[in-house]
Amino acid sequence: MLLFFFNWLNHLGIKVPAVFEYFSTRMFLAAATSLLLTIFVGKYFIKKLYEWKIGDKVRVEDCELLGELHRNKNDTPTMGGVLILFSCLVSLFLWMDLKSSFTLILLFVTISIGGLGAYDDFRKLKSKSPKGLSGKQKLFYQVCVSSIVALYLLSPTFSSFVRQGSWFIPPHAKEEKGQKSGSLKELAELTTQEYASSLYLPCLKKPLFHATGLGLIAMGLFMIFVITGSSNAVNLTDGLDGLATGSMMVAASAFSFIAFVSNHFELSSYLNILYIEGAGEIAIYLCAVAGASLGFLWYNGHPAQVIMGDTGSLSLGAILGTCAVLLKRELLLSIIGGVFVSEALSVIIQVASYKFRNKKRVFLIAPWHHHFEYKGLPESKVVLRFWIVGLLLAFVGIVTLKFQ
Repeated sequence: MLLFFFNWLNHLGIKVPAVFEYFSTRMFLAAATSLLLTIFVGKYFIKKLYEWKIGDKVRVEDCELLGELHRNKNDTPTMGGVLILFSCLVSLFLWMDLKSSFTLILLFVTISIGGLGAYDDFRKLKSKSPKGLSGKQKLFYQVCVSSIVALYLLSPTFSSFVRQGSWFIPPHAKEEKGQKSGSLKELAELTTQEYASSLYLPCLKKPLFHATGLGLIAMGLFMIFVITGSSNAVNLTDGLDGLATGSMMVAASAFSFIAFVSNHFELSSYLNILYIEGAGEIAIYLCAVAGASLGFLWYNGHPAQVIMGDTGSLSLGAILGTCAVLLKRELLLSIIGGVFVSEALSVIIQVASYKFRNKKRVFLIAPWHHHFEYKGLPESKVVLRFWIVGLLLAFVGIVTLKFQ
């Protein structure tokens, strides 16, 4: 929005410093805006949640020890994700280019999945039960939203239908094809479908393949899996004070760096990664997410004054997965978001073991952050160690760009 305002002022002859148009400047301003907004609005937001008695109930069925460990968390205000998403969306409208397809895709995913999470939290509060929407209901809605994103990227017919004038212009990228004379590289322009249908492996410069024909259907299903899986993985991680929030801050920061260099022609050429025009808008929004997450930690750190609920965890995970798809770093997400992946895998392993090994369990309880609690580790120490692992994985993920 402010970009339109600055352009209008320039049109009137009022000179506005060009620095406000730089992606790096807007990344910093977006992070600062969401951070400060979350901190200063958070106090009044939490007060209102207490007044409205929007409190969470600890799940105790089949988990008596967990209920005992977390007995002090009963009635802690939930739906704190509304605060996070509000701060992120304010930063989006202030500092991002509203004509960019990346901006509009991220806005769509944030509002749609955030609405799903808010409705689920509301159902839980209304019924005074830890159960809201069923898993199948949530999964169906998540698949619908991620399918729209996949269709836009992979179907020229759908993307041209959505596009209106100069708005929602489909993204495009440039891929290295060879070496010109001297040190110059020959770049080939990729259409939206060609760019979106590529699959890149960490540490490899060239794409593993460009999907065509029926392969586009497989690529679409893969995109749906990444976005939906990421959304649910972050949701599973949100079980201890600050665990999902801090891990999201680290992962979003790492991917914001990747988005920034992907949008920088010289840096992307130097690192031999795909140049994606306009990917700086993704970097700006991820900085807003990181800033909002850091601000939320002000209140969400142990002992938490508020928890994000499904409103925050489902939407933040979907945002992260969508950004990985837009940057063509889906497989890199499994490294940078390794904490989230491990949490989801621990649940899958536990369920499979219980079902196929005569009700035998691998972990004392899943997700496995609770397993360490059962082993006697204090909650704050479990969270801190998960943060450290997440930070190390983020470093590893970024370093893979240099190894290409």
